[in-house]
Amino acid sequence: MTHQIPVSAARTTRHVAHQFDDAEQQFDAARLGMWLFLATEVLFFGGLFTGYAIYRAMYPAAFHLASTRLDVVWGTVNTAVLLVSSLTMALAVHAAQSNDRRGCGRFLVATMLLGAAFLGVKAYEYVHKFHEHLLPGPAFDAGELAARVPSGQVELFFSFYFAMTGMHAVHMLIGLGLLSWLWLHARRGRFSSEYHTPVEMTGLYWHFVDIVWVFLFPLLYLIG
Repeated sequence: MTHQIPVSAARTTRHVAHQFDDAEQQFDAARLGMWLFLATEVLFFGGLFTGYAIYRAMYPAAFHLASTRLDVVWGTVNTAVLLVSSLTMALAVHAAQSNDRRGCGRFLVATMLLGAAFLGVKAYEYVHKFHEHLLPGPAFDAGELAARVPSGQVELFFSFYFAMTGMHAVHMLIGLGLLSWLWLHARRGRFSSEYHTPVEMTGLYWHFVDIVWVFLFPLLYLIG
């Protein structure tokens, strides 16, 4: 007599890799792996934050004046955009868990559009700083700030600005790539209440990137 596996069990087990006993164990392993990866990311950004904190304590006046050359309005807009993208990402995860394939796809697209909008604003800011000769290097010009504080200290601030926001933007691009992959698979109906691990793990990554910006915004734009 042939033993038949229930349809629900078959749907659950087809996503389980051979090295795992069941779907729950696979999900726990994926979640642990993602949290370990995010811990290494905390160490990476932690080094940048520590270096920034040290030099800000050494040159408070220069960092404060240099910060006034940043556009707080655009920084605020980008902060709002990322916070909303965290909401849409969370809704995408919920839709996947609820067998809402179309809803998952729509929220993933919304998250991608918001992420692209953030990068568009950041690109505009970068171009503006380039035209103002605030890009660290031979052509750097502190302008009227050089009469009040050493130009090298102002350049140091913008070195941290471009390094920290630039690395954040790289992580955003990676996140957009992951979201695009999720959207393609969501259209094919791969994710459901029985299997949504990639959506949830990408959600954790996206929320981490958003949290990093929540710290970058006040440190760089709101020093005063």
